[in-house]
Amino acid sequence: MKALKLVGFSLCAVVALTACGESSSGSGEGELVIYTTRSENLNEAVIPKFEEETGIKVQTISAGTGEVVTRVESERNNPQGDILWAADVTMLHDKTDLFEEYVSPEDEFMMEGFKNTTGFFSPAFSDPTVFIVNTDLVGDVEIDSFQDLLNPALKGRIAFGDPVNSSSAFQSLVAMLYAAGDGDPLADEAWTFVEAFLENLDGKVQGSSGQVHRGVADGEYTVGLTWEDPVIHYIQSGAPVEVVFPSEGVVYPGQSVQIIKGTDNLEGAKKFIDYVLSEEVQSRTGMELTVRPLREGIEVADYMTPQDEIHLFEEYDEDFIIEHTDDITARYVDVLEQSMN
Repeated sequence: MKALKLVGFSLCAVVALTACGESSSGSGEGELVIYTTRSENLNEAVIPKFEEETGIKVQTISAGTGEVVTRVESERNNPQGDILWAADVTMLHDKTDLFEEYVSPEDEFMMEGFKNTTGFFSPAFSDPTVFIVNTDLVGDVEIDSFQDLLNPALKGRIAFGDPVNSSSAFQSLVAMLYAAGDGDPLADEAWTFVEAFLENLDGKVQGSSGQVHRGVADGEYTVGLTWEDPVIHYIQSGAPVEVVFPSEGVVYPGQSVQIIKGTDNLEGAKKFIDYVLSEEVQSRTGMELTVRPLREGIEVADYMTPQDEIHLFEEYDEDFIIEHTDDITARYVDVLEQSMN
């Protein structure tokens, strides 16, 4: 029974919907264990209805991207989960040995650029890279672009995650590189900018992506580099924050869902991916939540910034980033270490 296999799991404290170690209907058709980094709102909007419509019981384990991916890697010889709902192809491209091949019949309806071209990763929603700005703290400091982040008035007041372990922080770093490198993320001037940016961070790199947006919303930082979904949620909750799409451009990653290799509930896992990509789920989440669906022709709510007002980097090349992910993270680590010496 998967519930029993999960006893002692280091992330038990964040198990949602079903308590860790609680007796369940057992593995197989009746149960799925989903490792998720998605927002609580999205999990709650999708998973209970999936259970209701399919009769498949779900346990969710929520944590940061680095944590859940590491967990899947450590369990490769004895899988404890069925679905990884986290990250995107740039972070997972070299980990296909951890996942089952599956292309959903719903894939043909997804937008161009967000189809499952690998056989493993099914993009479902996008979280554009944005700034979260605390309106109570920003005062007359202008924050509209990456260049504005070098303002000495913001020294030590910027929240940024760990690009090595956080997919959202990595995408923010990539956006920064494209902006500072005039479309070339490997250009020397791009990395000179990163050096100056890290100097203005004053050594304050956050351990998780959640700490970035929470830190700004709670008034610990003036601005953070994050993704759109949590910022809109804070705004709707009355927090003194606003979302800023950097004037240079944003990266529009396709956050994906994948089946963990060795699952003993392959059919149930396939049903979950089909469900997440379905027109019903994509339409409902687009109109009710703060995510951007990737199915063709789906509208988003009027409280979201219209798509035609978001400037994307024309030079952005996902395949190029995939090819150079290790180079980018290694160089970032070097620059970070130098900035702390």
